[in-house]
Amino acid sequence: MGNLSRLLKESWTLVEEQQDKVAGYFYARMFLSNPHLRELFPVHMDVQRARLLGAIVTAVQTIDDPERFDEYLRSLGRDHRKFRVEPEHYNVVRDALLEAFRTFAGEQWSIEYDQAWIDAYDLIARKMLSGAADDPNPPFWHAQVITHERRSRDIAVFTCRPLQYPLDYRAGQYVSVEVPRYQPRLWRTYSMANAPNEDNLMEFHVRALGAGWVSSALVRRIQPGDLLRLAAPMGSMTLDRKSTRDIVCVAGGTGLAPIKAIIDELTRYNRTRWVHVFYGARDRDDLYDLEALNQLAAHYPWLTIVPACSDDPGFPGEHGNVSEVVGRYGPWNDHDFFVSGSSQMVKATLRTLAELQVPSMRIKYDAFGDS
Repeated sequence: MGNLSRLLKESWTLVEEQQDKVAGYFYARMFLSNPHLRELFPVHMDVQRARLLGAIVTAVQTIDDPERFDEYLRSLGRDHRKFRVEPEHYNVVRDALLEAFRTFAGEQWSIEYDQAWIDAYDLIARKMLSGAADDPNPPFWHAQVITHERRSRDIAVFTCRPLQYPLDYRAGQYVSVEVPRYQPRLWRTYSMANAPNEDNLMEFHVRALGAGWVSSALVRRIQPGDLLRLAAPMGSMTLDRKSTRDIVCVAGGTGLAPIKAIIDELTRYNRTRWVHVFYGARDRDDLYDLEALNQLAAHYPWLTIVPACSDDPGFPGEHGNVSEVVGRYGPWNDHDFFVSGSSQMVKATLRTLAELQVPSMRIKYDAFGDS
């Protein structure tokens, strides 16, 4: 596996700086050779192109870690059932992908690189197909919107309920969401903000982003009674019930959702683990769920909430980026960490924790958002 990994990473550097062009060429080749595949994809392909390359890079980077590699690809295979992917489509994708790599790598592309990607892709396809075949659930669930509440200028909190039967997930995980009425075949990932419950209700926190087709529909257009589609749950930012360590949660903006789900799970059994939640936003209006968090803290003595604003001089709490604020507290030598927010916020927090010498194996994180 070592030589294969070396060839994959080495060859990827030949096209890495031309990712957008590679993706555009790949889709053009695929749709040209199989025009019927175009109807499986959304009208807007900009984010879809980026996601393809994200999946490729993740697969390449995890091939040296068999357990993570296997888990990621099996989950990806289950998730891709929502696109109505059939086994024969995998060969079409492989051929188009290789042609794109050959075209943009030019004369530097070698027979060894070609064979390495064929071997790797066939391994990836087998694991994804196995994950899809082993999943007894439907490709997606139809869910009805039950409540919808605007919490700020661009944030909404809504609940929905799957119609067929319960969607089994763990607190801290996320699902892909489609709004078929407004943006058919366009899926975006969002974390559940509650642990599974007897009512089978699922809560989501969404911020409408500038170019976010799905996020804008979820914040500004859907109403109670509308139907959504939810794909299979993914993600490993979940509680280890065997751990006895205290917990620190760091949430930025709507990255609070999976953190709140983890707190919800803890309220059902925790008696011994102290939990600190650092909740950051630009200003107090973006701390859209602070009241609910404070109510939880008043009810559960083991829970402490530390709000912070980065751009609100009059805010009575902590000031600065939440990644900086968590560094002012501690020590955190023996804690489990959960980090969720934008990719920039997560990276900044991971840097802070590295400076504090928090072992990486104790940190679980999720870059939350509409991209």
